[in-house]
Amino acid sequence: MTVLEPFGARLRRVMDERGPLCVGIDPHAALLASWGLKDDIAGLETFTRTTVEALAETVAVVKPQMAFFERFGSRGVAVLEKAVAELRAAGTLVVMDAKRGDIGSTMAAYAQTYLHQDSPLFVDALTVSPYLGYGSLKPAVDLARESGAGLFVLALTSNPEGGEVQHAVRGDGKNVGATMLAHLTEENAGAAPMGSFGAVVGATLGDLSSYALDINGPLLAPGIGAQGATAADLPAVFGSAVHNVVPNVSRAVLKEGPSVTALRDAAVRFADEVREAVGTAN
Repeated sequence: MTVLEPFGARLRRVMDERGPLCVGIDPHAALLASWGLKDDIAGLETFTRTTVEALAETVAVVKPQMAFFERFGSRGVAVLEKAVAELRAAGTLVVMDAKRGDIGSTMAAYAQTYLHQDSPLFVDALTVSPYLGYGSLKPAVDLARESGAGLFVLALTSNPEGGEVQHAVRGDGKNVGATMLAHLTEENAGAAPMGSFGAVVGATLGDLSSYALDINGPLLAPGIGAQGATAADLPAVFGSAVHNVVPNVSRAVLKEGPSVTALRDAAVRFADEVREAVGTAN
């Protein structure tokens, strides 16, 4: 196995070079239709090829949503495999939004799929769900360390339903979301310039000053654009941890397609807005 520089270090560098932004690739049926494409494998291929052309070498991070490719079966996964390879070859980091979570050998198999360098779906980082217990993620944590990849753990998500689990208070007085952040702080201890084990924390959640968000790792922040949050909101939401935030934008960029130029310009605009907002934060 090739020894890669840790994900956190690679992410810090590319964010500094290209701006701290992650653009989602979400080829759902309505979006394909808005591009004048059919909801079939040909439409998926055109959509994916266009977004890769627009975003590769432009943004720091791209986040494909696995489900929108899986729905086309093996041919859809093959489209995704090609896109992942092309994006990574262009120096764009790929976070697979698959939200995998299980126990034992099943979790290990998920880890092998996305975090082993010999896999055709090997990516720079994977979203995972810890709600079978944080310890259930150990196979993914271990393989990520070995391969130089990273994880983004669901901690404080922006969907309203998430609160019934993530805000539940444990016997020790901490809520579940805060407990996940504490685990990640331990994973990232001593890492420089930034650890490889991040959290998903919604940019739409308002003031999060009661949470210890400075986990010495990245914070993947959905909610910019179509969900209502703006780049200017980030310092107030994330406080001193704002420099490690990777805001995610999907629909607000993808709606500019199928023009490659319009897609690229939208991504650059959002990246510049985030850079300005973070740069002025105390």
